[in-house]
Amino acid sequence: MASLSASNHVARVLSVANHVAEVDASSRIASSWRRCLISHKLDPARQGPPQTLTEAEIRHVAEPMEETIRLVSPELDDLARVLRDAGYCVNLADANATMLFSRLPGEADARLFMDWKIYTGSNFAEACEGTNGLGTCLAEQKPILVHRDEHFRAQWHMFSCAVAPLFDHAGHLAGAINITSCREDLERAAHQLALAVTMEATRRMEGAIFRDHFRNAWIATVPDNGGSGLLAYDDDRRIVGACRSARALLGLTDGLIASGIDLSRYVKFDHHAGRGADQLVQFRRADGSALGQGHVAPPLRARSSTSPLAPRRDAPVDRFDALHRLAGRDPGLIRSVKRLRSIGDHNLPVLLCGETGVGKDLFARAIHAGSNRARSNYVALNCAAMPESLIDAELFGYEAGAFTGARRDGSKGLIVQADGGTLFLDEIGDMPIALQTRLLRVLENREVWPLGALKPVAVDIRLISATHRDLGRMAEEGAFRADLYFRLRGLEVRLPALRERADRDDVIRQIAREEAPNCRVSDEAWSRLSAYSYPGNMRQLRHVLRLAGCTAEGGVITDADLDLPPFGGRAEPDLAAAERATIVEALRKHGGRVTEAARALKLGRATLYRKIKQLKIETAQ
Repeated sequence: MASLSASNHVARVLSVANHVAEVDASSRIASSWRRCLISHKLDPARQGPPQTLTEAEIRHVAEPMEETIRLVSPELDDLARVLRDAGYCVNLADANATMLFSRLPGEADARLFMDWKIYTGSNFAEACEGTNGLGTCLAEQKPILVHRDEHFRAQWHMFSCAVAPLFDHAGHLAGAINITSCREDLERAAHQLALAVTMEATRRMEGAIFRDHFRNAWIATVPDNGGSGLLAYDDDRRIVGACRSARALLGLTDGLIASGIDLSRYVKFDHHAGRGADQLVQFRRADGSALGQGHVAPPLRARSSTSPLAPRRDAPVDRFDALHRLAGRDPGLIRSVKRLRSIGDHNLPVLLCGETGVGKDLFARAIHAGSNRARSNYVALNCAAMPESLIDAELFGYEAGAFTGARRDGSKGLIVQADGGTLFLDEIGDMPIALQTRLLRVLENREVWPLGALKPVAVDIRLISATHRDLGRMAEEGAFRADLYFRLRGLEVRLPALRERADRDDVIRQIAREEAPNCRVSDEAWSRLSAYSYPGNMRQLRHVLRLAGCTAEGGVITDADLDLPPFGGRAEPDLAAAERATIVEALRKHGGRVTEAARALKLGRATLYRKIKQLKIETAQ
């Protein structure tokens, strides 16, 4: 039956290539099939695995992409978490279609991807594998969905691939973000939705790449037909960079940017050059026609100061800047960052504790960026997301032939990959006891025994761990090794839940600017955003504002755009009741005087007035 199906597919490919028939999906698939037959001279019936690089080859190919991988990894991890239950693997590939970063789904699906070699090191260029999501996306430099039998080679018909190209700070092709599923129960429409999610995630990755490259320049987020383009300019308002969409919107080229063209020839807006925070501005074209609302962000050197900018363009950037930005104005986090600065260059393990979604991975990356290991690898593993049977191989690596299905050249484990850099073990509390023993041995002996190896491999790593569990109690109850717990706990840092942060309103405003840059939040929506308890913390807030930014009409987020469900029927009311009681008590102590109560509560007077109104508190004034 499989042979008959393959024969039918070959006949269909040939008929399309000869213009006898068209495929249902789009002319893009038909055009790709013709390229594969005529230009690439491929056989749709050929079977066999894709070309897979050795570990040494992967290192060589990945080296130019190391900074890109570092910048986009948080979004890739987030995308993998969102799509994991639907059976998708998530890959980042370079411009030549070689996969350099992979996140596999649950154990059952993960084994299938491993068997078919859809993982780091495999190459899916269209010229080799025929029409497929990754190769065809890169060939055309456009997003694409290749669904099941739209693949050129019959052996890939069990897969559906949705892929978006990734462009660098100058609008040049850097690679692609690929998601692949083998679920038969998902229709094409479901994969189209997943493609939309992937395209949006890719847009944010491109923004992160652009902002990092031009971190010492002003950056304007210019509205563009429901999207946005990024422009970087210097203190003299001369354009120094533009993303792909901004180039298309304004007609900018590499030559024009290199010439130091004046910003006002393309776009006009007013902002206060002395302010050290993002500003909402109205953009106009050079001819005066309106473009809409957008944002202007100052250089990193200006964001911690409200003094006028100096003309120098080579001002040093504090290597702990990322940590300070994550801490915001929360007193507890500020104290924690001060302690983290003091151990920045010491090989002391750090244990991050906090609820799911508080941003433990972001803090770990910021700690790495502020250390003397910043130029070396940052390698992360989520112990809860990885099936127990695969953690061992992923973490410690294996030799060739160590087990059935192993790569022919073996695999370097994550610990060895992190040599000289930082290893981040997220949800360490979910690590099986047997692997805890092996990890403890690594930390004590500073060497790794890969599966099937005859000798150990020396390693030098800085370990950062994270958990939402109470590891101390688990150690007391025997559910976690006590000796490993004390090894991990060189410095323990507690990351507060979003509802506990003293600067919660500041955080909400900042994330609203990042996730819905072209939108304004209405007063009613802001009241609800400010009062909600966020059981899912930062991750939930980002998803809520991301969705609101997509559904907002006329660029205004209203209460109807906010997907904020009650959690367990208790968390939100209980928090509101506690907050109300605290404010009432402060007002009572200060005779109903709002200004004094606000000072005692360490709140702005306007913020306290708003909360009094939200919580329906009567005052004497």
